[in-house]
Amino acid sequence: MVYDWQFIVLIIIAVLITGISKSGFAGGVGVVAVPLISLKASPAFAVAVMLPLLIVMDVFSLKAWWRHRVGSVLWLMFPPAVLGVAVGYLTYGRFDEELLKVLLGVFSILFGLWGLLKPFRGRVMPVWVGGLSGGIAGFTSFIAHAGGPPLNFYLLQCRLTREQFLATAVVFLAATNLVKLVPYGLLGLLNVANLTIALLLIPVAWLGVRLGLVIQKRLSGELFFRVILSLLILLGIRLIIDGWG
Repeated sequence: MVYDWQFIVLIIIAVLITGISKSGFAGGVGVVAVPLISLKASPAFAVAVMLPLLIVMDVFSLKAWWRHRVGSVLWLMFPPAVLGVAVGYLTYGRFDEELLKVLLGVFSILFGLWGLLKPFRGRVMPVWVGGLSGGIAGFTSFIAHAGGPPLNFYLLQCRLTREQFLATAVVFLAATNLVKLVPYGLLGLLNVANLTIALLLIPVAWLGVRLGLVIQKRLSGELFFRVILSLLILLGIRLIIDGWG
């Protein structure tokens, strides 16, 4: 892998956006990180570098949001998420880099469109939809740290307060990230080189969280959300072209 200036810029932007998202701002737009890094590196490298950074950010987020979590929703969605992670692990070796880019591109486009349109927001759904959403979130989180959109798909109709919504999402994603440590380690993704890069990027992650807190006071969250999701759709198209090319 060539660590040129384009790669460095992309990975810094990806980590900054993730940090902004982890501050509780902009609706979980950190989903853009892996597709962005994958423009200059393999998806496997992208998820491996981002996981330690996500866990570091989760530690700070949990302190702020833990007491607002909704336990009943977590118990419904987290066990299927563990199964989703297991499915991701068992099927991982069947995806070559080109196929992973195509799948990541498709997920990016679908998540971007859903985030912009939110067609099911406010609709009351049966309990099994929560379990299914949790399972899909576990799988997409494993392959691209993209558990937010499937999670939000169900949470948005649970009629939670803002604090409950954010807290439940933070705890769910933090727990799922910890579960992913085991299969990522078994797959050899958490090697010394990847962990070293992640360690060097921790200050960038912290800066992203701080920027998120500042931006909340000066910029419309909805505007930022739409800009990033539009970017996610464009990234998805580019990844599909690269994967098929």
